[in-house]
Amino acid sequence: MDKDRIAGSAKDFTGKVEGAVGDIAGDAKTQAAGRTREATGAVRNLYGQAKDAARDATDAAVSYAKDAYENSGDTFRDGSQTVAKKVQDNPLGSLLVAGAIGFALALLMTRPPRRPPPRWRYYG
Repeated sequence: MDKDRIAGSAKDFTGKVEGAVGDIAGDAKTQAAGRTREATGAVRNLYGQAKDAARDATDAAVSYAKDAYENSGDTFRDGSQTVAKKVQDNPLGSLLVAGAIGFALALLMTRPPRRPPPRWRYYG
């Protein structure tokens, strides 16, 4: 729990008490001060809640990242073993897939030849 939430709740409570005292005494100035303190406390409490939510979200993201990092070696090893088994089971199909990937990469890497820039002629 954040200190802003505690301070906000305390201010909210004291504002309610001060507003109630102002209501009982009939003092408009005390009523207004109590309502102001109550609103300030509520805002500070909400700010503390937002900070807590952001901290919790950050902690969850760090936890997920650590888990993914720790398990990445196992995932890579399992994937490479699966690919090796597929290549051993069907070598001709694997060769055709590798050739198609190489051809597609070659098409993506080549670009059309450059054209010379157009010549501007001044007819004056």
